[in-house]
Amino acid sequence: MSRHLKTYMSPEDYLARERAAEFKSEYFDGEIVAFAGASRAHNRIVVNITRELSSDLKGTSCEIFSADMRVKAGRGYVYPDVIGVCGESVFADEVFDVLLNPTLLVEVLSESTEFYDRNIKANYYRTVESLSEYLFVSQSEYHVEQYTRQLDGRWLITDIRLLDDVVDLSSIGCKLSLREIYDRVDLSTA
Repeated sequence: MSRHLKTYMSPEDYLARERAAEFKSEYFDGEIVAFAGASRAHNRIVVNITRELSSDLKGTSCEIFSADMRVKAGRGYVYPDVIGVCGESVFADEVFDVLLNPTLLVEVLSESTEFYDRNIKANYYRTVESLSEYLFVSQSEYHVEQYTRQLDGRWLITDIRLLDDVVDLSSIGCKLSLREIYDRVDLSTA
């Protein structure tokens, strides 16, 4: 992701521009943030998570979207790496490319995006009423941080670091082992 391009515009102008753009950018309260491609490890982790969750959710009321689905979060529009939604998906308009009610969001962290994902995007994520859980997944070590919304609105953080550990995604009724997340991922090249 590049933090060099900063352009200010309205949400409507952003959506019109983004829908016609070749490359993705995110929107935060008037600021446009463009981002670059991802590493092989990043892509493999996203594919692994998407594959496992999609398979587990077959025949349920939940579905998984990949990184090309935009989510409206507060005054921002973002592209999480993996999105889970249970029940009927609600979209911003008839284009069906801005999801309003995610249940689960997953971000795969890299050295260049970690600060942005943890501090800017996570603040926006926590404003989404439908969101029950979000994950930060490292691509440089076996490590998943799970944030789960509690009944009183606080967020509980669970740190998962062992390859044989399992992430219990109660929001969508799935379990995801670190072994599945990191299948065929060479951490030494991340």
